[in-house]
Amino acid sequence: MNVPIQTFQFPGLQTDQVLHIKREDKIHPVISGNKFWKLKYNIQKAQESGKETLITFGGAMSNHIVACAAAAQVNGLKSIGIIRGEEIINKWKDNFTLTEASTYGMEFIFVPRHEYRWKEQSNYIRNILDTIPNYYLVPEGGTNSLAVRGAAEILSDKTSAYDVIASAMGTGGTVSGLSVGALSHQQVIGFPVLKNAHFLVKELLKHTHKENFIVNLEYHFGGYAKITTELIEFINEFYYLNHIPLDPIYTGKMMFGLRDMIKKGQIHKDKKILAIHTGGLQGIKEMNKYLSKKNKPTIVT
Repeated sequence: MNVPIQTFQFPGLQTDQVLHIKREDKIHPVISGNKFWKLKYNIQKAQESGKETLITFGGAMSNHIVACAAAAQVNGLKSIGIIRGEEIINKWKDNFTLTEASTYGMEFIFVPRHEYRWKEQSNYIRNILDTIPNYYLVPEGGTNSLAVRGAAEILSDKTSAYDVIASAMGTGGTVSGLSVGALSHQQVIGFPVLKNAHFLVKELLKHTHKENFIVNLEYHFGGYAKITTELIEFINEFYYLNHIPLDPIYTGKMMFGLRDMIKKGQIHKDKKILAIHTGGLQGIKEMNKYLSKKNKPTIVT
């Protein structure tokens, strides 16, 4: 897989450090970034098992929902998204993410937030699933052992010269895969986008036996899909400087955190750094719509 690796500079930071970014966002127009790798072996298993429908979970701004819808269509499968929140059942067509997923044939089932929160134990959701024949279930965010296997393939001979591999973290599958795929001299740094994400260390240890990773909890900006004017300004400055778009939910936060760690001397100046662009750019449209309503600065693309 020929994914470009580009040099970049951080706005407001003068350094001779080797800074490169692996543009996984360019791997596919829709099934981009880490979603491509996390779905790769799950789709393969669904097909080998003779399944007809791919089912997964997500919120109204979920990149995972769009990627699953597109991957299912490309591979001849139906798709159903179980969506968090009944309040959008009559207005989902105003949502860029869900509208795009719908164009790839995905059908939606909207469930109450309190049921969604406990989806693994919810009888409400289990009863829904029992009505759907011959399905293959992909967990929220796509993280399972097959996803980790795929994410490990983000690293290859072309990435062997780097000392530090940085990635955003949602459910932990991508960073788990990077840990598995990393060489003995490489350290993986994960930047969770969730608030109070201490549990992610345990999640990683379910999928990797290595101790080559650290989880930096400081750059969630308030939690999932929470952003600040400072983050938006950073993303826009980064784009103007490098002509590389960053999404505000994942990669933007990771890159902000990575710059801060370098500024603070937390990464040795001789270490060669590779940041992983995990895609998610489709979510910018919905975020900009929200920002415009709040009369806040929007993200440049």
